[in-house]
Amino acid sequence: MDRTQWENNEEIEIFRQYLRIPTVPPNLDYTPCVEFLKRQAASLELPVEVIYPVNNTDPVVIMKWLGSQPELPSILLNSHTDVVPVFRDKWSHDPFNADLDEEGRIYGRGAQDMKCVGTQYLGAIRALKASGYQPKRTVYLTYVPDEETGKYFTMRKLVQGVFKEMNVGFSLDEGMASEDESFAVYYAERTLWHLHLKFSGTAGHGSLLLANTAGEKLSYVVNKFMEFRKSQVQRLADDSTIDIGDVTTVNLTQIKGGVQSNVVPPVLVAVFDIRIAVTVDVAAFEKQIRDWCEEAGGGIELDFEMKCSPVHPTKIDASNPFWMAFKQALDSNGLKTRVRVFPATTDSYHIRQGGIPALGFSPINNTPILLHDHDEYLGAQTYLNGIEIYKKLIPAVADA
Repeated sequence: MDRTQWENNEEIEIFRQYLRIPTVPPNLDYTPCVEFLKRQAASLELPVEVIYPVNNTDPVVIMKWLGSQPELPSILLNSHTDVVPVFRDKWSHDPFNADLDEEGRIYGRGAQDMKCVGTQYLGAIRALKASGYQPKRTVYLTYVPDEETGKYFTMRKLVQGVFKEMNVGFSLDEGMASEDESFAVYYAERTLWHLHLKFSGTAGHGSLLLANTAGEKLSYVVNKFMEFRKSQVQRLADDSTIDIGDVTTVNLTQIKGGVQSNVVPPVLVAVFDIRIAVTVDVAAFEKQIRDWCEEAGGGIELDFEMKCSPVHPTKIDASNPFWMAFKQALDSNGLKTRVRVFPATTDSYHIRQGGIPALGFSPINNTPILLHDHDEYLGAQTYLNGIEIYKKLIPAVADA
């Protein structure tokens, strides 16, 4: 296809319309987004409901495709409507204009993360319904806010309430682009901690060599973290079969404290972003951190801004019929896959926490990974190919 054909393609146009709706929190008016999704549901003759599980500003749009055996556990096709902020001066295209260039690249915030998936679901269902297909299991499409804020209030509420009423048995959600011909499938996520370490020590004049200062303690513990970080970097360098999701990442993101250059402060604070690999004993890892703090001289408080609990990965073996159906659908179409642990956190973490098996998958290959980056784009043909993939995947899991 050439640019004119892509511009005249109905599915491409729907995708571009979605990208043009600026859904950047906070203080976001979701009305245009909700109206867009309601129009899509009407065009597919799918019942649609808009609910507000957390507050009256963050809506969840739920579409329902009734199955022939609705008593069976249902299938969830989840996506989030919010996107991250942009630095407009870093973009070569307006991030909310959905420009299509001569090479077929569609530029827009959310092109990969993850408005593409939200409308690819719709494109696949449009084609499946036109063919006369009806799923055995009821299929729900959920469009949720607040994923990009990192709060996940909405998803937690849905898992605790509405999803039980919907009898959700399996979920598909976002993955990431792949830069080679394979497709990444994510069956688990690392455990996220945002840890504040508060170092208390002797205060006084900057000309003295005081004992047990906050700075000395901070230096000791930070060095221990950096040594551990270096070991994880080395693991990646030594083993080509693993990637970033298979190791524990530790990053010092903030240091706070002090009043002026000649005063030794009584308190310093160091903030770490920690993503713990699924193979790590989380309790033992926390004990190691507390031991480092004691070795540094004590007087160090651990304050977890966020302390997620470990969640069991989704089974990717014969015990999970949804996985078997999903994998068979990809294999039978000659698509190469790589099973991975997602390096960051998505709504799937909370879905799995609720006991629902979930896979993260975005049908994007041979594409640079540009989520949260400047000039985020997705190729038009890659987008259309994704619809074709979902035309195979949705019936596979819905009839499992």
